[in-house]
Amino acid sequence: MSHSYIFSSESVGEGHPDKVADTISDAVLDACLAQDKNSRVACETYVKSNIAIVGGEITTKAKLDYVQIVRDAIREIGYVNDDDVFHADKVFVMNIITAQSPDIAQGVDAKKAEGKKTAEQGAGDQGLMFGFACDETPELMPAPIMFAHRLGRELTRIRKAGKAAKWLRPDAKSQVSVEYVDGKPTRIVNVVISTQHAANVLHAEIEKFCIEQVIKKVLPKSMLTKDTEFLINPTGKFVVGGPQGDTGLTGRKIIVDSYGGMGRHGGGAFSGKDPSKVDRSAAYMGRWVAKNVVAAGLADKCEVQFAYAIGHPNPVSVHVDTFGTNHFSEDAIIGAVNKVFSFKPADIVKHLNLLRPIYSKTTNYGHFGKNDADLTWENINKVDALKKAAK
Repeated sequence: MSHSYIFSSESVGEGHPDKVADTISDAVLDACLAQDKNSRVACETYVKSNIAIVGGEITTKAKLDYVQIVRDAIREIGYVNDDDVFHADKVFVMNIITAQSPDIAQGVDAKKAEGKKTAEQGAGDQGLMFGFACDETPELMPAPIMFAHRLGRELTRIRKAGKAAKWLRPDAKSQVSVEYVDGKPTRIVNVVISTQHAANVLHAEIEKFCIEQVIKKVLPKSMLTKDTEFLINPTGKFVVGGPQGDTGLTGRKIIVDSYGGMGRHGGGAFSGKDPSKVDRSAAYMGRWVAKNVVAAGLADKCEVQFAYAIGHPNPVSVHVDTFGTNHFSEDAIIGAVNKVFSFKPADIVKHLNLLRPIYSKTTNYGHFGKNDADLTWENINKVDALKKAAK
């Protein structure tokens, strides 16, 4: 007897208030790394109405104009319309950044310190991180989150091209519900799109555009059926959006950033953090490991969890779960993972080449599942090594 269930995931557009904050934080990080690859950055952003507050702890040799970085990030998102309360050229920017705590630096720096047992680089904090991959899509990502990202990305592409649907505005959300039968995605049950728009456009035009020019163009035709439900701007109106309509904070979209709820999450946000922060770098490492396990055919689905203690160079635990989809024994897979990969923070940074200004590429539409050579955790370059080690 077959078993079926429905699983939903959401994505948000670049103009969503929380993503505005993430974008600014990652822009600051990239600006620091562009001048000083050893920058220590933990940048948090708050946006509301016509205000952007940038804070956190940054130690860097870079000489930066933070106000200009903020304005450029907002301009790239698209808050440049005459009626925008939150406008790139008019927003009030407050900078309350301080230096990194010396106590944290002592634990993370690769040098022997009093009370520290090793001279190796330690983790920037305690915590647990997850990586996930599955064979549902070509990107080896869960179908619901990848479909939701496709919708948001296409809305943004059309808006920034400026040739059609000139009533589109930056704030948007998408959501896709997929029916699974015996663990495999079979059909799309419903699609939700909420997009900010100019005041002078009719709801019927928005609805027709989103269904015909977005949904049917980017989602698999084989999974859209006569029963698929389309819910477009369900409240009927979405003129006031972005930071004018809601508060935005860095790090509040961690499920959108990762696996849409299908893979677990350790709770730490990504954006605004340099690679010494294992919340970010170790999550990327987990994705690299899990993706290579699935790409190597060791399992159809893989989740990796590991945890750290601040200042300590080795993880305190490593766990691999294939949810019964393994084609090799669990012991063989965990043995292969531990043989092929090193989970030390310094090794993660080295192997994934993370000391580069690449992080603005990760901010929107998920940190995983993108086809970009700079995002090294998407490489499947350890497949042969894993196969050999597993045998």
